[in-house]
Amino acid sequence: MRTSAHLVPFAVGGVLAAGAIALVAYLLWPTWSTGGSDAPDRLPVSVGGTLFNLPHEAIRMKIQRHSGPQERIDLDFLYPSLEAPNGPTHVTADTVDTAMQPIDRIFLSIAAHHDALSPEQRTATIYPRYLEPSATTPSDGLTMRPFRSDTPYDGEDLYSAGSPALTARCTRDAATPGMCLSERRVDGADLTFRFPRNWLSQWRDVAEAMDRLTVQLRGPKG
Repeated sequence: MRTSAHLVPFAVGGVLAAGAIALVAYLLWPTWSTGGSDAPDRLPVSVGGTLFNLPHEAIRMKIQRHSGPQERIDLDFLYPSLEAPNGPTHVTADTVDTAMQPIDRIFLSIAAHHDALSPEQRTATIYPRYLEPSATTPSDGLTMRPFRSDTPYDGEDLYSAGSPALTARCTRDAATPGMCLSERRVDGADLTFRFPRNWLSQWRDVAEAMDRLTVQLRGPKG
């Protein structure tokens, strides 16, 4: 009986300790769901000192899905809705030229330009050196000029229009569908859009979509 009485304090202490551990575990147990619903819808990201407010799900690389300064960030948006995709991207800007499946997205890269030649300067001073002298207008208000075959832009054409403004350098359809690249500068960052060449049949819609994205993603000016 003396031994049992001696063990009572230890038993009571063990029960109290177990209760305390259970309480702490309950209070610290994570309450978020595995679906990531607590992730912010948009992230404030600074590129080249320029603030952008970017949809979390539109950012293609997980390593880029954080707020703060970044040198470059890559996104894609469903077209024509311009919504962030709900699932993983099977086609990226790096592999889009070799992809055979239809593309339903517009790709966007935002990078610090570090005072490099602006897209407007490149169009005005660099491209004309390599263009054929003749120009055609294949679609309402859209002018096309091919690059010469003996230039770095062999196999590409330059499309331009004034209203709405559009300048796009496009590869030609071959074994894979042609792709277009259109650039614009926003303060310290250059925005590079990529989309299928066949979208130029509705080039006004594409130009307006790029304009809308530029405005929607731009953060408040400091």
